Amino acid sequence: MLFFQLTWESFRFAITALKSNLTRTVLSLLGVTVGIFAIIAVFTLVDSLEGKIKSSFAFLGTNVMRVDRFPFASGPQDYPWWKYFQRPPGTFAEYKFLEERLKNAEAVTISASATATVQAGSNSYEGVALSGIAYTYQNVYEVALEEGRYFTESEINASRNLAIVGKKIANILYPNQSAVGKEVKIRGMKFTVVGIFEEEGEGFLDLPSKDEACLIPYGAFSKMYYTGRNGLEPTIAAKGMESDIGLVALENEMTGLMRAKRGLKPTQEDNFSLNKTEFIQNAIGSIFDVISVAGWVIGGFSILVGGFGIANIMFVSVRERTNIIGIQKSLGAKNYFILFQFLFEAMCLSLIGGITGIILVYLLSFMPLGSLDLILSFTNIILGLGVSSIIGIVAGIVPATLAARMDPVEAIRTT
Repeated sequence: MLFFQLTWESFRFAITALKSNLTRTVLSLLGVTVGIFAIIAVFTLVDSLEGKIKSSFAFLGTNVMRVDRFPFASGPQDYPWWKYFQRPPGTFAEYKFLEERLKNAEAVTISASATATVQAGSNSYEGVALSGIAYTYQNVYEVALEEGRYFTESEINASRNLAIVGKKIANILYPNQSAVGKEVKIRGMKFTVVGIFEEEGEGFLDLPSKDEACLIPYGAFSKMYYTGRNGLEPTIAAKGMESDIGLVALENEMTGLMRAKRGLKPTQEDNFSLNKTEFIQNAIGSIFDVISVAGWVIGGFSILVGGFGIANIMFVSVRERTNIIGIQKSLGAKNYFILFQFLFEAMCLSLIGGITGIILVYLLSFMPLGSLDLILSFTNIILGLGVSSIIGIVAGIVPATLAARMDPVEAIRTT
């Protein structure tokens, strides 16, 4: 109990010292405030930007393997670029072949896309991302609906003229009323709207958004657009099992089946690429890791200056209170009592600076930045407070130790 009482008294002494030199206190914490603000602001911006970009790529799905002609990553250095163009595109027959035989996939689907204009009466919406899909599309990609329903398997197989449209499209074509059950025209063909996507909001970096998308059965899409080598290329995608080796097993199995379906001999190279959608997210994460390091460097210099400022002030404070330290020690004050006084004072200075920097970042998050929302995470708050505490301890430990080791007689004599 005595230890805790003395610790509390040390803390009170520290607060009193800070209050008695308010101007010096404010000037001392500015360096830490600027440093913490720089680091946490960069981290908040990076986290928010990374999250926004990754969410914008959500249309690619998660844990998904795609069959494409071109690889997401750069291929072998000696591989001629023109060979990629000679590769055949995926086909509906290959989709059915994989769907029947893949054992390491939760689902397999095929889709083809085009840009179209959707009309309803005198209203129209241009630049719609129109996609023809298989029934299994919902099992590979997320299809979140605000109104209506998804297609039934029989409707897909029968190539019915049905559509699921984005929120923006529905609002433009049928303002002030629900579009579900209404008719729209696509390339002169009538489609009945059976569902409306959940609103996603404004897209980022002009990436596709469900608000401007339209899904129709693959068969209906094929009636309007030619798909194949000289037409629109369909994309075959498979969702891997939820396990550590799920995508690895799926990639190996898909490679073998695609080579068998295309009749490739053992000595022939693959004429297709299997792309993991996580590649893009990992690439984005690597870029922002570099930016985070830059944030540490920028903020680190400010914190370093702030730490030296606090240390300098603490040495001055020890010098000013040398007589008081001698009197306290002559009355029986323990060394750790004196140590804690100055250590707590340094930590309080640094923490106040850190909290001020975090508050400034929080206020910054209310600034409008277009479609980007700055979000100050709890992790970044803890990081800021932790860095502040460490800076306070490092900056205050030497002056506090010198004060604790003073000889009481020599300290009282000091003028």
